[in-house]
Amino acid sequence: MLSDAIRSEGYRLWRNRSAMFWSVLFAPLAGLALTVFGYFMIQQRTSELKDVQLPPELTGTGGVLDMGGALVNQAASLANPAVLAFVLIGAAVVFAGDYRWETARLTLARNSRANTIIGKVGVVKMLVAAAMVAYLASAMGAEAIRGAMYQRNFAFSLSGAQLGDLALLFLAGMVRVMQFLMLALLAAVLTRSLLAALFMPLIVGIAQFFLGQLAPVFGLELTGWLAHMLMPGLAFDSLKAAIQTNQTTLVAKAIVSLAAWTFIPFFAALAWFQRQDLSKE
Repeated sequence: MLSDAIRSEGYRLWRNRSAMFWSVLFAPLAGLALTVFGYFMIQQRTSELKDVQLPPELTGTGGVLDMGGALVNQAASLANPAVLAFVLIGAAVVFAGDYRWETARLTLARNSRANTIIGKVGVVKMLVAAAMVAYLASAMGAEAIRGAMYQRNFAFSLSGAQLGDLALLFLAGMVRVMQFLMLALLAAVLTRSLLAALFMPLIVGIAQFFLGQLAPVFGLELTGWLAHMLMPGLAFDSLKAAIQTNQTTLVAKAIVSLAAWTFIPFFAALAWFQRQDLSKE
């Protein structure tokens, strides 16, 4: 059953404390530490310039710190490169672990191949959600520490529209991360290699980043269909901008691109896994 596959994959991932730490906790904790250190250094520097009138943007002072607005702003950056890179560690372990430890025959004896793949994806989706919540918590912790360091007043206001934006930004971020991780699933199934599952999505992502930078050289219009279909990162940015500004011009292109980059690798991996010879695993 599918529930058995999800439960067993979740248990194995939970017992792998190293993968859980690097996938869920390391990036948020490191980001929190670096952000607080940066605030501290700025505070130290500004205290040495007592006779210089600095703008509030540099001193961190100036008015009330609205934690509700900060929460929505931080939700817009949930699918950042740090989250993508470190969640990839846990995803690669889930997708390629049976090949590395030669346990595929043990798991497939108790469930179908389709349920096994879907169960792995379901567990990775929960891992992504946990990592995004941890990142959001660390970002809000950094905001609270900044306000306390600069003795700002706190407020929390979250309108219905902002709450909707928060939910949509979180969902869009999860879609973007899962789209990225489906490349790891395909690489794991095709190559039976944990290293390939780790590095192939990174290589594709870096190539797409440079394609975006060189798009004007190639005459590629960033608002067109071709650019969005070639670069899911651009599609995510367009979708995020649509949520924040209510401009729906590029929404269809963004959704089609993200859907294609998510479902094509998934179904390709599923089809290949269904016919794969696993006698050695």
